[in-house]
Amino acid sequence: MVMMTRQKIKRVKWRLKDVAIVIPYRSLEGHQDGLHESSLKHNQKSCLSRYQSALYRKESPYKPSYYLSSRLRQYEALHKRCGPYTESYNRTIRKLESSELTSEPSDCNYFVHMPLDGLGNKILSLASAFLYALLTNRVLLVYDNGGGIADLFCEPFPDTTWLLPQDFPILKRFETLNNKSSESYGNILNRNSSSSSFVYVHLVFGYDTQNELFFCDQDQIFLQNVSWVIMRSHFYYIPSLFLIKSFEQELAALFPEKESVFHFLGRYLFFPTNPVWDLITRYYRAYLAKSDEKLGIQIRIFKPWYLKVIINTTFTYEALPETILACSLENNLLPEFSTNDSPITPREKGKSIAVIVTSLHSGSITKIRDVYWENSAVNGDLIVVSQPSSEGSQHTGKKMHDKKAWAEIYLLSLTDKLITSSFSTFGYVAQGLGGLKPWILHMSKNGTVPNPACSRAISMEPCFHFPPSNGCKTRSSRIDIGKVVPYVTHCEDMSSGLKLVDP
Repeated sequence: MVMMTRQKIKRVKWRLKDVAIVIPYRSLEGHQDGLHESSLKHNQKSCLSRYQSALYRKESPYKPSYYLSSRLRQYEALHKRCGPYTESYNRTIRKLESSELTSEPSDCNYFVHMPLDGLGNKILSLASAFLYALLTNRVLLVYDNGGGIADLFCEPFPDTTWLLPQDFPILKRFETLNNKSSESYGNILNRNSSSSSFVYVHLVFGYDTQNELFFCDQDQIFLQNVSWVIMRSHFYYIPSLFLIKSFEQELAALFPEKESVFHFLGRYLFFPTNPVWDLITRYYRAYLAKSDEKLGIQIRIFKPWYLKVIINTTFTYEALPETILACSLENNLLPEFSTNDSPITPREKGKSIAVIVTSLHSGSITKIRDVYWENSAVNGDLIVVSQPSSEGSQHTGKKMHDKKAWAEIYLLSLTDKLITSSFSTFGYVAQGLGGLKPWILHMSKNGTVPNPACSRAISMEPCFHFPPSNGCKTRSSRIDIGKVVPYVTHCEDMSSGLKLVDP
């Protein structure tokens, strides 16, 4: 590590075209924040964002525990020893190719994660999978169907890969695995047998009570000696890991500040690949770098059927632009503006505020931009509104669409303040990476602006939208799992969901 003593910090000017940014010298050496002490083992040119991201974002107010840093180094060593095509991996593959589960311990056990749905869901479920692997001393391998993960994210661990090899023996079966498969955890429990060489956990919307048992202590004991656990999920299920008694002590040591879990995991795991980093840095230099303050506004317009079937609610979006503006004014995120025809003379020179809007549609940006184009801010602030893209609809799986989505998430995380949409995993990722407690928009049900228009999140942690309701101990009890421990509570934007907080 680079030592900075005698109250002197060696500083370097790094020029973003015509904008000089002054940073501590250590930032050019990689992230010396306890999370990335192994950064110098990576090829710098292959992942520029790993070494340049500190130039663009403020230093986090949160500090990782020494124990978390230590466990990450241990995990990196484990992954290097047990990763794809190592001797241990090849030996365990042969066990997978056999027809039955075995209770014989392996020197390496694996957790294969199959992410699905949109980019926000994929990132959150990947972070959840990594924490589970860390807690259970498993090696995380990611099924990258179509190459989307490799196109978007740098390899997180030095001298190895987290991608599941394409010659994985049962790869062809992945698309057909579901909760009815003979290898599903629920069916294995029902049969009370060990007739499969792996266990499949189906943790997607509508998962049944048998798969809920994955979050029970006694079921984790059963899984300890299973070499291959395979899961399909699109959830941020970390809050429910905090309710597993056998993980409690380890999690307390890893994360003394509960609301920093995704903040640290996200900053450790997810660095944009060079093509995505190029999108991010060019946009930042053009639209954000010169501003005194940056406000992010993340807008997600859900289809009516999704709101009704999945979220069990209804909204109208006619008043959305006015709601965003009201939220901004009520919370002093944007200045009041004068509607008088005569120009005003501010008492002092105002600051410049860059507003970045991310949305699949362009309607909301027009309202905000026009207000501050047609009217002066009463305090003399200058407001510049921009939107990187407006794709019209979600095209998950299309490579350029996903690259733009990842770039926009990252740009939002570089702002000083953030407004997000309810239920949106896109916004959850941005707030977590940025260490931001966002203002969450209240959606209108009658076409008028809600009062209040938004409310501040109680923590920057994402929400687990559909947690298990099983009480585990009796296998049938129904309890309010948002009241079991003080640091797991219900979400602001979805009352049945769970999120981590610092009580």
